Amino acid sequence: MNSHMEKQYFDNNHYFCNMNELLTIFHGSNVMVETPKILVMGFYKDFGYGFYCTNIEKQAQKWAITKKGASIVSIYQYQPNPSLKIKTFPTMTEEWLDFVINCRRGIAHNYDIVEGPMADDQIWDYVEDLMDGTITREAFWVLVKYKYPTHQIVFCTPESLSTLKFERSYDL
Repeated sequence: MNSHMEKQYFDNNHYFCNMNELLTIFHGSNVMVETPKILVMGFYKDFGYGFYCTNIEKQAQKWAITKKGASIVSIYQYQPNPSLKIKTFPTMTEEWLDFVINCRRGIAHNYDIVEGPMADDQIWDYVEDLMDGTITREAFWVLVKYKYPTHQIVFCTPESLSTLKFERSYDL
């Protein structure tokens, strides 16, 4: 069963169920990104290296503001491609947590696209506490239970980037 072919719930209450439907997604940065690239550098992120976007515009604005220099949101149309290997986490689950821990430790995965909630700085602190043995898994789930909705989609391969079409950008 391909999870990306079924109706899916996303944290901002949008349902995307038609593989032929164009979806609007956002990227926050300090530069306009007309041609996305996969940068393999810096620290490990929730879903590994790739080009990170979100379907929550306000979240992309927050990402843009946290960068040094300009604050720019780039907007794309995303055309899902059923031939790509896509992993979707509709909510934070034990599987999501293990996947994030592995990616943050630098363990590679073989997905073209990974989508799901993000471990923001506060949640990442809880993940580190779990990894260090400072808290239990049960305590982790209690701590993250009331966090606001987040969403991220990372494009991990050149093939996945071909599903994006730059529309426009704007400065904050």
